[in-house]
Amino acid sequence: MRILVVEDDRRLAELLSRGLVGEGYAVDMAHDGPRGLELALQNEYDVLVLDVMLPRLNGLRLCAQLRQEGVWTPVLMLTAKDGEYDQAEGLDTGADDYVTKPFSFVALAARLRALIRRGRPERPSVIRIGDLEIDPAGRHCRRGGREMALTAREFAVLEYLASRKGQTVSKCEVLEHVWDDRFDGDVNIVEVYISALRRKLDTPFERRSIRTVRGAGYRLDAGEGTPP
Repeated sequence: MRILVVEDDRRLAELLSRGLVGEGYAVDMAHDGPRGLELALQNEYDVLVLDVMLPRLNGLRLCAQLRQEGVWTPVLMLTAKDGEYDQAEGLDTGADDYVTKPFSFVALAARLRALIRRGRPERPSVIRIGDLEIDPAGRHCRRGGREMALTAREFAVLEYLASRKGQTVSKCEVLEHVWDDRFDGDVNIVEVYISALRRKLDTPFERRSIRTVRGAGYRLDAGEGTPP
């Protein structure tokens, strides 16, 4: 899951980013309206967090412009204003939810999860691939009914592969959706997480559900030995 945070208060933006990364999301940040608009038009995000009082292009105008451009990514507005007319204005420009400052990170994270679920109605609440079950909302993974302990990043890699089940995805695609745009390390970091997932999800169960497609990337399917 990839989130864009557009907030001119750099300290708050960094705190939000750290919290969301800890929840397993990839987070991009912008600190003014034009940069936020540029990123939102160039990249595919699962949800946008927009501050209302942004320099050069405020969050209301940014959201309205995105809707005019046909970008319907769910939007959560952040603002210091808590009047009902301010909230109505935000929602009328195309925002999907509205949170006033100061706010609880726990509550904000729950609202983001709800927006992601509503924004992808075609996506099942639990993804099943053979005897492997992945619950994106609850952030649980089970194989044959047995709970698997995954790190936040491992879960994010697995969730992306599951969302493209049966399809081959490249290392670059995994990086784009699981890491943020500030990552400047080796693309082979993806191999490290794929190996960790295989050790936890495949080896103990004698499965081969995470396959390497030579020269192309990886594919997640039911795997050999999985009961029908």
